[in-house]
Amino acid sequence: MGKKVIVAMLLMISFVSVQAQTNNKDPKSTVKIEDPDNLATEYFSQIMGIALSATSNLKLYQFVYDWIGTPYRLGGVSKKGIDCSGFAFELYNKVFSTLIGNNSRNIFSMVNPINKDQLKEGDLVFFKIGSRSITHVGVYMGNNKFAHASSSKGVMISDLDESYWRRYYYKGGRLLASLRE
Repeated sequence: MGKKVIVAMLLMISFVSVQAQTNNKDPKSTVKIEDPDNLATEYFSQIMGIALSATSNLKLYQFVYDWIGTPYRLGGVSKKGIDCSGFAFELYNKVFSTLIGNNSRNIFSMVNPINKDQLKEGDLVFFKIGSRSITHVGVYMGNNKFAHASSSKGVMISDLDESYWRRYYYKGGRLLASLRE
C-alpha cells in the first residue's frame, strides 16, 4: 500500500474514534477509544513525538494535529493566524465544549494552579516571558510536551524541558470544576 493510502486510513480510523467519544468537559479525564489495533494511537504518537495510550483523548490530539503549522497572528483566531490564547480558547471550545478567557492572564484566573509534576493531558501551562505577568499559555499534551502558538513558528509542540521554556515556565493550571460543568 502507498504511504498516502496508509495515512488516509489512519486518519479515517482516528476520525471514527474521535466521533465515538462523548463530549467530555473534564480535560483531565480520559476516554477509552475503540482502536483495537492501536493504529490511531500509534499514528499520533509517531507524528507528534508523544507516547499515547489507549486512554488518551484522541480528539485533543486530532485538534492539535489539524492546527500544527498555523501561523502566529496576535489577536488571530483562525487558521489564517492565531495567537497563544486564541489557540487555547479554540481548543477548549472544540475539544472540551468549554469556554475559557481570551488572554493568558484571564485564562489563568480560571484555573487551579498545579505543580509541573501534577500536569495531565489537557491541563494548561503558563509562562512569564520577559515580564512579571503571564504572557503565554499552552495546552499540556503529556510526556512533558505542550501545544501552543509560538510567535516565531506558529502552532507547534514544544518540550517543557527545553531551556527556553524551563526558564520562563510559571505554573500549570487545571480548569476550575465549576467551569467544566
